Amino acid sequence: MKPTGKSVIVTGAGSGIGRATALALLHEGYSVVLAGRRPEALEETAAQAGPSGPRTLVVPTDVTDPESVRELFEATTRAFGRIDVLFNNAGTGAPAVPLEDLTIEQWRRVIDVNLTGAFLCIREAFRLMKGQSPRGGRIINNGSVSARVPRPDSAPYTSAKHAITGLTRSTALDGRRYDIACGQIDVGNADTEMTARMKEGVRQADGSVAVEPTIDTGHVARAVVYMSGLPLDANVLFLTVMATGMPFVGRG
Repeated sequence: MKPTGKSVIVTGAGSGIGRATALALLHEGYSVVLAGRRPEALEETAAQAGPSGPRTLVVPTDVTDPESVRELFEATTRAFGRIDVLFNNAGTGAPAVPLEDLTIEQWRRVIDVNLTGAFLCIREAFRLMKGQSPRGGRIINNGSVSARVPRPDSAPYTSAKHAITGLTRSTALDGRRYDIACGQIDVGNADTEMTARMKEGVRQADGSVAVEPTIDTGHVARAVVYMSGLPLDANVLFLTVMATGMPFVGRG
């Protein structure tokens, strides 16, 4: 694919949805910055890029650290001159234990990564996108179907993802006057390390345990590619990609 001249930051690019999306964007001609905590995993993603490898930049990043996030965006502008798309994908979960048994450390870790990390990246993106020429850019947040409904024993993750929806709306509103578009992709049961347990059976709202279907991460990646490629006067505010047979749309 002929290079587009556009650059994308993908957080959580060392595995799962982040890796699949980074590789899909590279295939479409974007230059892609691979951000995440594990340098070896990011290097593995870059190695899978094949001939597109020269358009990758590996930047180990802790999205909970404001200085680390600032360095990520500075490295991007040094390498590619601008930032056209930010995919806020980095995330983590907490053990599926009764709410009263959660520790404050487990709660804070999920909020710090899933919510504060997204905010810190958005803040740096705004600072750069407002001042670059041509002005503006696009921000895509990974919300998850947990941004709409919870699973049992998922208070930290569900709370963070519900908050991402508010952050997406605020970002979309505040970014309008600067030609910054913001949307959210809500993913249901993509086949990643986080969802591996679904093949064994997970607890349902009625207390039963059931195996749930999953989908290939490539389906999610193609949706992000579509959202990324829109002109800035068009925006997908919310998009859901999910396994058809998962219980999301039924009663608990």
